Amino acid sequence: MDSLFKPLRAGALHLPNRILMAPLTRCRAEEGHIPGALMAEHYAQRASAGLIVAEATMAMEGCSAFWKEPGIYSDAQVEGWKKTTDAVHAAGGRIVLQIWHGGRACHPAFNDGRQPVAPSPLAITNDEVHTPQGKQPHVIPRPLLDSELPAIVSGFAQAAANARAAGFDGVEVHAANGYLLDEFLRDGSNQRQGPYGGSIENRARLLLETLDAVCNVWGSDRVGLRISPLNSYNSMIDSDPVALTRWLGSRLNDYELAYLHMMRADFFSQQQGDVMTPVRETYKGVLIGNMGYDAAEAAAAIDAGLLDAVAFGSGFLANPDLPQRIRLGAPLNVPNPATFYSPGAVGYTDYPTLGSA
Repeated sequence: MDSLFKPLRAGALHLPNRILMAPLTRCRAEEGHIPGALMAEHYAQRASAGLIVAEATMAMEGCSAFWKEPGIYSDAQVEGWKKTTDAVHAAGGRIVLQIWHGGRACHPAFNDGRQPVAPSPLAITNDEVHTPQGKQPHVIPRPLLDSELPAIVSGFAQAAANARAAGFDGVEVHAANGYLLDEFLRDGSNQRQGPYGGSIENRARLLLETLDAVCNVWGSDRVGLRISPLNSYNSMIDSDPVALTRWLGSRLNDYELAYLHMMRADFFSQQQGDVMTPVRETYKGVLIGNMGYDAAEAAAAIDAGLLDAVAFGSGFLANPDLPQRIRLGAPLNVPNPATFYSPGAVGYTDYPTLGSA
């Protein structure tokens, strides 16, 4: 496992190991989408990660897809996040914020009745959403006008500036898993005409404009990007995910990002394929793999030059001291799905560390 513990330079980020914490939506924000002390404790417990990528966070008001996820668009949210960044830094860690717009995955029930927006008027059909009134189907989104897209880009730029004010070490732009930027990228959800639809280059336009704006705030060496070309979550599909991956891998070299965070598979196994080989062939920067890696496979992929680091999700969810457990070959706590999105400390900050059980 030695390769997992070699330091890594990801842009301006100096990581002490290659065991990264993937963004994990846990719905523990307080009223007003404000991060509180409980979230600070949770992240500080996991500060031994080479890098923490904090959970999907609302870049702007009115784009909630989880009801109790955090935001980064208000002064109160910035102050709330300072509790987390201060706690993580005090524990010796590094943390970036994943900034995000829920797109068509948003629901009127927790967005003051507002209809969600998307590239095209196509609803999510393979899932329901948890609302204060129970599970409800997703609604048909309103297609955004081209003239509305600059405001989306500006919203991401302001979120990036707010993340900087909150003390984060950088940001990760969320363009995966069927949320707004991903909806524009893939042709199963983007059926519009004009400059933001049709060709891969046009479908990627909103993402690239967002990256331009966010990099202008931070400098590209503190900006990461997450994509999921195969994942069918939120009714997503693309007619040629390999071609999309190759195009993006090549085009993203222009940005000199801190890293590219790649989800390698499909949660539901509806789409099969290899997107890791084409992205490694085309993308020349730091590449982070994610989805279903155990420590042995992660180390082997790094040794083979296929990846530079691996982001672990459920492993970190249940094991605050995951790097130490991997180093010692210690057994792992088993995550409890019943508490993934429930309120409070149970299943959130009460997983034991080695020696504390």
